[in-house]
Amino acid sequence: PLERNRVEISIDLVEGAVAKIRQINIVGNQVFEDEELLDQFQLTTPKLFSFFTKSDQYAKQKLAGDLEVLRSYYLDQGYIDFNINSTQVSITPDKRDIYITINISEGKQHHIEEVRLAGELILPAEELFPLVLVNPGDLFSRKNVTSTVERISKRLGTEGYAFANVNAIPKVDKESKQVTLTFFVDPGKRVYVRRVNMEGNTRTRDEVLRREIRQMEGGWFAGDKVERSRTRLNRLGYFEEVNVETPTVPGTTDQVDVNFSVTERPSGNLLFGLGFSQTSGLLINASVNQTNFLGSGNRVNLTFNNSQVNTNYAFSFLNPYYTIDGVSRGFGIFLRQTDAGEANLAKYTTDTYGFNLNYGIPLNEFDTVRFQLEFENLELKTTSFSPEIVNDFIADNGDTYDSVRLVGSWSHDTRNRAIFADRGMLQRVSAEVTVPGLDLDYFKLNYKNLIYIPLTRNLTLSSNLELGYGDGYNDLDELPFFKNFFAGGVRSVRGFEDNTLGPRDERNNPLGGALKTVGNVEIIFPPPFMPDSNALRMSGFFDIGNVFENVDEFDANELRYSIGIGATWLSPFGALSFSVAKPLNDESQDNTQLFQFTFGGQL
Repeated sequence: PLERNRVEISIDLVEGAVAKIRQINIVGNQVFEDEELLDQFQLTTPKLFSFFTKSDQYAKQKLAGDLEVLRSYYLDQGYIDFNINSTQVSITPDKRDIYITINISEGKQHHIEEVRLAGELILPAEELFPLVLVNPGDLFSRKNVTSTVERISKRLGTEGYAFANVNAIPKVDKESKQVTLTFFVDPGKRVYVRRVNMEGNTRTRDEVLRREIRQMEGGWFAGDKVERSRTRLNRLGYFEEVNVETPTVPGTTDQVDVNFSVTERPSGNLLFGLGFSQTSGLLINASVNQTNFLGSGNRVNLTFNNSQVNTNYAFSFLNPYYTIDGVSRGFGIFLRQTDAGEANLAKYTTDTYGFNLNYGIPLNEFDTVRFQLEFENLELKTTSFSPEIVNDFIADNGDTYDSVRLVGSWSHDTRNRAIFADRGMLQRVSAEVTVPGLDLDYFKLNYKNLIYIPLTRNLTLSSNLELGYGDGYNDLDELPFFKNFFAGGVRSVRGFEDNTLGPRDERNNPLGGALKTVGNVEIIFPPPFMPDSNALRMSGFFDIGNVFENVDEFDANELRYSIGIGATWLSPFGALSFSVAKPLNDESQDNTQLFQFTFGGQL
């Protein structure tokens, strides 16, 4: 009791131990074994990691989801008459163990007899039938039926019929166990876009967003163009999040607005950073870096980097829309000092300065060609431990080289994001050649093929192939050794020290090679403790590769390979990548490294 006719209510709880699922019984299944069906469930009996996943703790919502998964499993196998008759959940008197019993009727398996299209098709039937994923003779599959409905609806949406209604109507013959499927199409009215609106861009100019939009005002609504516009905004890198809504215009039945809302991320100002990598040691970074300079979409970068390997001063500017058609133009100047010995290579140093001018020309939504003209002055210096190849090269060619390089590339990029992509591919071919008549005549060719294939909602298969080849021409009979390709390390063949694979000098220091072959296969997944994180992901990988002195020296038996697990975290202080890898065929002269990481960040 309290004063003034009031009372205080105290509730004392005794939670007790958590009840665990001890057994899940499925009664009535004749076709599939219990283990096969229970593998589809989210709920399980106690397992090794159940203390972490909580999968052995009963939840009504989880059971409902598992029952729907069970129903879908049977319907996808042709059991159209499948039914869940009853479900019993019982708990022991001590309230520690839960038993679940599911009674089912499987029915008989059905096949597709005929597939028809009906209604107002709008498009020719021969154009819609390739979208149909069920064919006569196939087992009935609800998954394929649903996917067909979605594919036809999406195709009609590209023609402006945003509210098209596609219904799958099955006609079941119980005696023959055959199903006739009719997809009835009601396109509705063609929908037009009244306005394309932008929200949330407080710093970025409206035109920067609008030039990425592929859905035009006044035109009919096209779902693929709206989604492509969203992807292009995401790929700018200026926004943490991009959302799109298509509300109906009040008072109309055939007009919508397309509203894009963005959440801007800091585009960078004056930064000072410290980092560490196993190859470069302590990294000091100071830069003025604006990827979205004054909201114009232009990129300005003024950088100073210092480490045991490199001291780098650079300035660059890029206008991604130098013309209204999306032709980009950029230029840069640089000054770089490199100590190759600190990068696990042969003992020599280089001092380099130069400038470049580059253009990028989009061919279509996914293909771009780029051209670059670059002047470079390079001075090669020896040390008391420099190998013969360095001294011989200086004796034949001098120690200072002026070169003008022409670089051309073609890329095909369909990734859904530039960072942490989970679908699409990047394919790039590039060629670099020096203009003849100056100090060094050589060329380099590169090929990269990166593919992301979603396996499930949380699993992505990634494959990467990188090939490189270079050689000299005219009076230079081979690629200069300081322009060689290198392999080994976190971004190459993990488990081997950075740049240490391939040919070596007489002091057993790596030299790199004129031919590079590297491949990676990864299964990418979110960390178990942060399944919805957009800043952290893990992978299990298999790496293979090496570098060779030239094409004639290539030997598949000399390829090195490794397996392991890795992770990348986009932390507030920069990107942290690490891996634990086990080389599978290392030789005695190889430099192996079980744990590898690189870290750099903003303070």
